[in-house]
Amino acid sequence: MVASEPNQIYSWDITYLPTTVQGVFYYLYLFMDIYSRKIVGWQIYTKQSSELASEVIKDIAINENIKVDTVTLHSDNGSPMKGATFLTTLQKLGIMPTFSRPSVSNDNPYSESMFKTLKYTPSYPSKPFDSVVEARIWCETFVTWYNHQHCHSSIGFVTPVQRHLLQDKEILEKRHRVYEKAKAANPHEMGGSTRNWYFTKEVHLNPNKAKVNNIADKVSAERHSG
Repeated sequence: MVASEPNQIYSWDITYLPTTVQGVFYYLYLFMDIYSRKIVGWQIYTKQSSELASEVIKDIAINENIKVDTVTLHSDNGSPMKGATFLTTLQKLGIMPTFSRPSVSNDNPYSESMFKTLKYTPSYPSKPFDSVVEARIWCETFVTWYNHQHCHSSIGFVTPVQRHLLQDKEILEKRHRVYEKAKAANPHEMGGSTRNWYFTKEVHLNPNKAKVNNIADKVSAERHSG
């Protein structure tokens, strides 16, 4: 599956957040748009359930003004993802669910990468959270930074919100012109090509699988041409 604009394919998952009580965790429900990498919705609860996930996705549908039959929502095979309440909610909203293949650990790469970024960011607390309120306050700060300030390397070092609002192409074109102008003014100091401020037109739901398929197609074409 391929996304060529915002609000086509979302990815979501739940991750554990440690608490000061040993063996007790809070659960971060997080939804992101794979095209823009924007976190479109999140919430932290004290348990995992399809009912709670339904509340989050209903808020997202309102905030993102999701139209019926326009969004695909990908996840792993966890019980909140496949719960009857959540699937019924998706059906009412006109959102199509898809799931990772059984026993395939990297079939939901965007959510996995998102949680790694979240837990390895310098601001991530060194101590467990004292309360769910404290966890929510920290996550709100992180999401604001990530969406509005974080220049994401996979989308040309623009912010997720800039790409979600379709501002990235113009920003990258301006950067390219600035670099070319600087090179023309200082040709001896800037040898070779300037940095490629590329615009990523399409995003695959499973980049590794898409890469393998592209290689296979290329090999097949070369064989037939020979």
